Amino acid sequence: MKLNSPLQVYKYLPQTNCAECGETTCMAFAAHLIDRSKKLDNCPPILKEAFKKKYIELLTLLAPEIREITIGVGERAKKIGGDDVIYRHQLTFFDPTAFAYDVWDTMPEKELVERVNKISNFKKFYIGKFLRVDMIAVRCVSGDAAKFAAAVKKVNETTTLPLILCSFDPAILKSGLEVVKDKNPLLYAANEKNWGEVAELALNYKVPVVLFSSDLDKLKSLALTFGEMGIKDLVLDPGTYPQGKQLKETFERFIKLRRSGIKEAQKDMAYPVMAVPLNAWLVYKDTAAASYWETVLASVFTVRYGDIMILHSLEPYAMLPEVHLRETIYTDPRTPAKVAPGVNQVGTPTKDSPVIVTTNFALTYYTVESDLSSNKINCYLAAVDTDGIGVEAAVAGGQLTAAKIKDAFQKANFEFKDKTSHSTVILPGLAARLQGDVEDVTGLRVMIGPPDSGRIPGWMEKNWPPKPK
Repeated sequence: MKLNSPLQVYKYLPQTNCAECGETTCMAFAAHLIDRSKKLDNCPPILKEAFKKKYIELLTLLAPEIREITIGVGERAKKIGGDDVIYRHQLTFFDPTAFAYDVWDTMPEKELVERVNKISNFKKFYIGKFLRVDMIAVRCVSGDAAKFAAAVKKVNETTTLPLILCSFDPAILKSGLEVVKDKNPLLYAANEKNWGEVAELALNYKVPVVLFSSDLDKLKSLALTFGEMGIKDLVLDPGTYPQGKQLKETFERFIKLRRSGIKEAQKDMAYPVMAVPLNAWLVYKDTAAASYWETVLASVFTVRYGDIMILHSLEPYAMLPEVHLRETIYTDPRTPAKVAPGVNQVGTPTKDSPVIVTTNFALTYYTVESDLSSNKINCYLAAVDTDGIGVEAAVAGGQLTAAKIKDAFQKANFEFKDKTSHSTVILPGLAARLQGDVEDVTGLRVMIGPPDSGRIPGWMEKNWPPKPK
């Protein structure tokens, strides 16, 4: 039985309210265990011998419905699976879909290295962090074990990203495994023909493995067989078909797999699911069409319920939608994206530079910061703590007030008389109604800027520096 409420978890805890976990009560700690913001090992008392039985029970009862497995080692290791819900608004999705981009063993060495570096170094800045991709899938095209092993070796020397070794020939998979056996790669794939030999590889090398079949009954049989052999780190590939009726059937298989794992509690099917949007390149010969449909497939199965994908196109028009959609789907809907409150410098402000106020909603803050820095406006930018709510909603809901604006500057130790020659603060246009209150509470001169930060450069030309009173 999966525990899904703090009260259920609390019954298994020591109930001493010792606060060693950092929370004031065991009930508060139980709530953090439910949302996974803390781990059971953060509770020192339950690690003692007296609570060993409850500790083991609770570990099992808190385990996610979909098995969480790790691919790779070190800082770039990637966890996949680990979900408890069908729809993210019920809780959240925890481990973002892993994107693996392919290389192949018939590539000239120079091209191989260039492609690996392009995949490894890809990053896109988005609301305070860089979006990246996760893995490299090394495909055997040559049918030559030695050639495949050489390609795996070169990829491994070039990147620290986790690897997927792709072949249905167990001898070829073994040749690649020998090169990276200490890097915990993912094997792709076991099917109804080669399962025995691939299972032996997974057992001997202790690595995760993909099971492939577009027949869900056969896929379940494979999963049961591997499970009985003690191989638990499994990924299920029900086939990804890019067109027409087969695409519809693919979509239905993904939904059935996730429902069976979560709604129906079929533990023998409760594994991460793989999509292979790369298959679009087998159908569409035109590069633009293949890349477009690959991105469509990646988008569909990021939403429904692809835990890991193998992709091909490295064009920005393909990769950017993929990483942005993933970021959207795997952002916790219960927690607004926000930045740390404070007063930050944009450029190299002087005493004559403006002081601009915004909220700590990440999208708002980084939009304003980008508009200021791209227009080379040196200033101070204050992010007021509004619990990650945007300007208009925060003003309406009382999260952005004169008192909070004053508090933001006080906590940042920002003294206007020392930092500025003008003792003036600029509020966003959507917060104009706060002007009088801010003047009364802070004693500062308050100016009202434009409602849209993109208009700040034009507003500055007309209104800055402020005219003497």
